[in-house]
Amino acid sequence: MKSLCLVLFLGIYHFSLGQLKTNEIAPMQDVEMKSVDGTLCSLSSLKKDKGLIVVFSCNSCPFVVGSDDFPGWEKQYASLYNEALVNKIGFVLVNSNEGKRAQADSYEEMIKHAKEQNYTMPYVVDEKAALADAFGARTTPHVYFFDQTFKLIYTGSIDNSWDKGRKIDEPYLFNAIKAQGQGKKIKPNATEPKGCGIKRVTTSPKN
Repeated sequence: MKSLCLVLFLGIYHFSLGQLKTNEIAPMQDVEMKSVDGTLCSLSSLKKDKGLIVVFSCNSCPFVVGSDDFPGWEKQYASLYNEALVNKIGFVLVNSNEGKRAQADSYEEMIKHAKEQNYTMPYVVDEKAALADAFGARTTPHVYFFDQTFKLIYTGSIDNSWDKGRKIDEPYLFNAIKAQGQGKKIKPNATEPKGCGIKRVTTSPKN
């Protein structure tokens, strides 16, 4: 079985593209992406009264689906989605693993995975990892939480459960949702994303 430590190491490298920072505005707000239910949706169409949460995810990363060493953040998606809805915040999962489109992260496999996991939130395919590149997203999962004006108010990990040496549990995203719903400041507003590196397609420059 793939070592979770190795996956973590590969997931935390700094991707060469610029990363969207807190207080910056989301790019590609009106670009439509295909959801597993066959509909087309954009970030603008998914945003609710108090904002939108974008989670870069996939079908196979141990940090998403779980392993012997880690339960997987996917198990929290439903509760986070429901909490977001209660607080008038949109929620979408984005699959940007262009390098695995012929394998575990094909559109057909996304549909299958969504059914198996009983996803009720939108799960969209990010063709050519365009949205991931625009955001500078690095890992699955990688969270971007925008307010109603599309200003980034939180980015990073879902929580600190990956850290076996943690003193206390820190449910970063859940706390951020509650704070935004109550009109309070989000603290912290940025954490280090942990997970598998997004599988982009790279091309060698021509001589």
